[in-house]
Amino acid sequence: MPNANEDNSSALSQVQRRAVSELLRVSPVADELARRFQEAGFGLALVGGSVRDALLGRLGNDLDFTTDARPEDVLKIVRPWADAVWDVGIAFGTVGCQKDARVGDADQRFQIEVTTYRSEAYDRTSRKPEVCYGDSIEEDLVRRDFTVNAMAVALPQKDFIDPHGGLEDLSARVLRTPGTPEESFSDDPLRMFRAARFAAQLDFEVAPDVVAAMTAMSDRIDIVSAERVRDELNKLLLSAHPRQGLALLVDTGLAERVLPELPALRLESDEHHRHKDVYEHSLIVLEQAIDLEEDGPDLVLRLAALLHDIGKPRTRRFEQDGRVSFHHHEVVGAKMVKKRLSALKYSNEMVKDVARLVELHLRFHGYGTGEWTDSAVRRYVRDAGPLLSRLHKLTRSDCTTRNKRKANALSRAYDGLEERIARLQEQEELDSIRPDLNGNQIMEVLGAGPGPVIGSAYAFLLELRLENGPMEHDAAVAALKEWWAKQG
Repeated sequence: MPNANEDNSSALSQVQRRAVSELLRVSPVADELARRFQEAGFGLALVGGSVRDALLGRLGNDLDFTTDARPEDVLKIVRPWADAVWDVGIAFGTVGCQKDARVGDADQRFQIEVTTYRSEAYDRTSRKPEVCYGDSIEEDLVRRDFTVNAMAVALPQKDFIDPHGGLEDLSARVLRTPGTPEESFSDDPLRMFRAARFAAQLDFEVAPDVVAAMTAMSDRIDIVSAERVRDELNKLLLSAHPRQGLALLVDTGLAERVLPELPALRLESDEHHRHKDVYEHSLIVLEQAIDLEEDGPDLVLRLAALLHDIGKPRTRRFEQDGRVSFHHHEVVGAKMVKKRLSALKYSNEMVKDVARLVELHLRFHGYGTGEWTDSAVRRYVRDAGPLLSRLHKLTRSDCTTRNKRKANALSRAYDGLEERIARLQEQEELDSIRPDLNGNQIMEVLGAGPGPVIGSAYAFLLELRLENGPMEHDAAVAALKEWWAKQG
């Protein structure tokens, strides 16, 4: 029977074989670029996430390199070679470029970043790192966030450089820092968030000393800009296992600093006032929403699923009969979503969409076993607008009851609602509900020009359309004239 060392050696060998295969695939581009640097008297190495992903057998066409060449030298080398070059990151020592190349039988496009060896650190108040260039790849690797990202492959000779045991940690699926976690997180506090993100993306465990440092230093995240935190949160949420990363953020206190509404969902319950664990429920809803995605990860849906109940802590009431109520938590939650996502610098459109889904997520529960009128169904579709498909997924995901009979009843009821929506959409084009008369026709009937009165007439006809469905032209004209007469 093989011992543990033999098992580990076998696992490492498999990792290395995957890496060789991945590196051979990108060699036409990587080697060609490395030779240009070599001819100019500089070194070049594939580094960081690119090496990690190669070892995992998942290297894409985004390639990260490091070099001893200064940024101005990098520009001179890549400009004659690349199809496009950009220098937006040059203040941080990074030059980006694009290269189209024939790989095997296919044309592929590579996005490349070349960064000069560097070291960087935050002071206690700055939101931006102070960049200093280094002179060796070892100096560059020691300042990287985690050992699995502190490996390099020198090109074109393909020498593997791993001074901090990254390959072994990768095989063990654990996140450690090259130096002490405290030093790493002092260099860049966002790395604490990145630990949670990588745990979610890669399904890795985070080393106990790293977790301890994240907990002790969680307040340091305050100096990081909202935009950088938002970007890391997005990557975490869009990962394969977001629950793992979110739980780490909550457990270490980081969520309390940037998304306090999430840990607030861990409502206390006592033996007299039992209720569902809202925090656990929200994570389950997120996972169930992910299972319903059809066209890849959907950030709007995932945010809405995670935050749909954040209004519950503020609306919780203990009723006289021992029940716990959360009246209007969807309305309160929608306002909280707007405030929090705006603080994290999300786009206005995303803030509006997520808040709207949170506001509407309980609407279906008035449907019962199909008591809604066609008018109510039309309003449901109208209010959801382009978010209807996401609302379907969110509403279905919100059922986490262990009572199979209740869960099946809710599922059948929603099946019925979707079938009614489909029938009405086929009959009435619900996706683009409009009054039966347009603005020009309204002005012609009323003999009036553009102004508030036309808007009021339009709103009246839209309400009529929602209530009764489509009307013939003459009937719509008659109804408009009757409304106009009542206006005096």
